[in-house]
Amino acid sequence: MNLRTLLDKLLGSADWGIHPDDHKRPGADAPVRVMPAPSRLYLPLSQHSGAPARPIVLVGQKVKKGECLAEAQGMVSAPVHAPTSGTVLAVADVTAPHPSGLAMPAIMLEPDGLDEWIELKGCDDPFALSPAEINKKVAAAGVVGMGGGTFPSAVKLTGANRAGIHTVIINGGECEPYLSCDDVLMRTQAAGIVAGVRLIVHASGAKRALIGIEDNKPEAIAAMQAAAAGYDTVRVCPVPARFPMGFDKQMVKTLTGIEVPADGRSFDAGVLVNNVGTALAVWQAVAEGRPLVSRLVTLGGACVNAPGNIDVPLGALAEDVLAFAGGLKGDGLGLARRVIGGPMMGAQVQHWRVPVMKGVSGILALDAKEARLEDASDCIRCGSCVEACPMGLLPSDMAANIRKEALGEAVELGLKDCIACGCCAYVCPSSIPLVQHFTYAKNELAARDRATLRMEATKKLAQAREARLAREAQEKAEAAARRKAERAAAAAKTAAAAEASKQGEPT
Repeated sequence: MNLRTLLDKLLGSADWGIHPDDHKRPGADAPVRVMPAPSRLYLPLSQHSGAPARPIVLVGQKVKKGECLAEAQGMVSAPVHAPTSGTVLAVADVTAPHPSGLAMPAIMLEPDGLDEWIELKGCDDPFALSPAEINKKVAAAGVVGMGGGTFPSAVKLTGANRAGIHTVIINGGECEPYLSCDDVLMRTQAAGIVAGVRLIVHASGAKRALIGIEDNKPEAIAAMQAAAAGYDTVRVCPVPARFPMGFDKQMVKTLTGIEVPADGRSFDAGVLVNNVGTALAVWQAVAEGRPLVSRLVTLGGACVNAPGNIDVPLGALAEDVLAFAGGLKGDGLGLARRVIGGPMMGAQVQHWRVPVMKGVSGILALDAKEARLEDASDCIRCGSCVEACPMGLLPSDMAANIRKEALGEAVELGLKDCIACGCCAYVCPSSIPLVQHFTYAKNELAARDRATLRMEATKKLAQAREARLAREAQEKAEAAARRKAERAAAAAKTAAAAEASKQGEPT
């Protein structure tokens, strides 16, 4: 237990979550570096929630920076743009930044070194545009949630307008250890972020915007307060620095007092939640006509030579980002874990040949101490996990039921409310991988649900077949009966005619 957590307990300043060592400095204070495009870029067609984008370029085609390479398809989707000028080499598979290590289709682009932009069509007065016009520009720019959710922003804005939301919450919590890209954005791009926030309020039909920033980021708070000064609809709200404050339901409850239903969305509470990076991307898309082609990424961990924040072109491989920043200490001999995103809710990957996508906020190279590689032991029933859980669940009891394959009992204890934040596993003195238990159980339940749906579909097909066969048999029987009746009627008619003919003959 670190000092901050102990003080929280003694002072009663929090009753959920944890306060892990943040490891944000010195990286958060280092100057932002801009990474040029490497020799190859790999642009996945699924950098967002929803349907993958559909390629609209040909192999060998020359493209400029910002040119659309793949268009959105379906109601929930987002286009993909060229992060620099160059030549389309292929549509090939690349390893996804996911623990599975599975492949995903991506457009391979060879930069030409010119970094030549398309003609950008901005807007002198974005606030004169209608919500529909703003949403159209945001959609065309490929803007998605930059906090990791990657839901297409235009779809979210349209839904918020239809739902009649009253409050926009801008999430500047960034509660994950190591990560500081949002902090740096707020310090260096505060005016653009606030302009984007005002534009989101206008497009969504909301009445106000609350910008939640953890109180361990005083420079960001000061910069954002200065940028928001004079705008009555925008208020900067410092919040306690606790993990997972950055989770949308926690931020909504902290800032508005409204509790979002466990199985509901923030829209149900009349609130739209966006990340600070998303707000900046919205402003750039509408005011400058600039598509989303790069993002700020935190490089951190004890194995990194030069931690800090780097403006990375989308599609650059993590190994290229590391090489640009000076590589790993000792050529990576002390490396224990590779993480894309944050250490609590990010993805552990098997190698560095994974691309930076729109939702990638961090590249972490952790040593054994940071990775906390310890063997699990038996639960000692200390209750630490229960105290830490931000959702008020019983993690140890849920895990015990999961080990017994009693998934129904785990669901009754609130398994489906678990947000997989990792607080329980972080504080567990027995180093039990609790989140892995919950992830396994959720996947197993999902598999069972799919199997049940398949069985129900098969049953319905079988019942439909039986009904069809019964109907066909009945129709055949009815047709046979009609034919028999028709033959009998014809025979009777013939017999009657014959009898009439006999009676009409002379004797």
